[in-house]
Amino acid sequence: MKNLDLSLYLVTDKSDDVEKFLNTIEEAIKGGVTVVQIREKTADTLDFYNLALKVKEITTKYDVPLIINDRVDIAMAVDADGVHVGQSDMPCDVTRKLIGEEKILGVSAATVQEAKKAQKDGADYIGTGAVFPTQTKDDADSVTKEELEEIVKSIDIPVVAIGGITLENASELADTGIKGLSVVSAIMSSENPKKSSQELLKIFNS
Repeated sequence: MKNLDLSLYLVTDKSDDVEKFLNTIEEAIKGGVTVVQIREKTADTLDFYNLALKVKEITTKYDVPLIINDRVDIAMAVDADGVHVGQSDMPCDVTRKLIGEEKILGVSAATVQEAKKAQKDGADYIGTGAVFPTQTKDDADSVTKEELEEIVKSIDIPVVAIGGITLENASELADTGIKGLSVVSAIMSSENPKKSSQELLKIFNS
């Protein structure tokens, strides 16, 4: 499972209409999304657990890794493929001990120092951002293109860029050395998530 294709990494946003939410994820995977991360900052534990089970049915069907943001307990309860933690979540080395060596572990890092520490502590990949202004995570640190390149060069594990990435600006990240685009609104808010995914993947691969 560690042979990770991070090319198009979908992070979900809050789900009010569960059916629409699940349909968006499935259409996005049909369009080429390679990893799905569920991020539910305000959901009750039971709601998050039930939602994760439903998403897992879809990701398993298409053989796409399912990552749970922050909640190690939910990830273990639904047997997700991995966990993603931020700088204010469970420490990376502790998370690694809890989930074991086989599961995927991603860490958010906005500096070279944070990225190096995450690699040392057992991360499989780094999420760096926000590379563009974003509405979905207003507390995110901003990272310049130059800082992104420095982070990529400083570590041996793959880096995905996140934060405000759209069809209009994704090409600006060419030549930075990143292994993927991590998007929220560009797919989750799209009228046609499958088409948006296809277009984002095309931009990344070109």
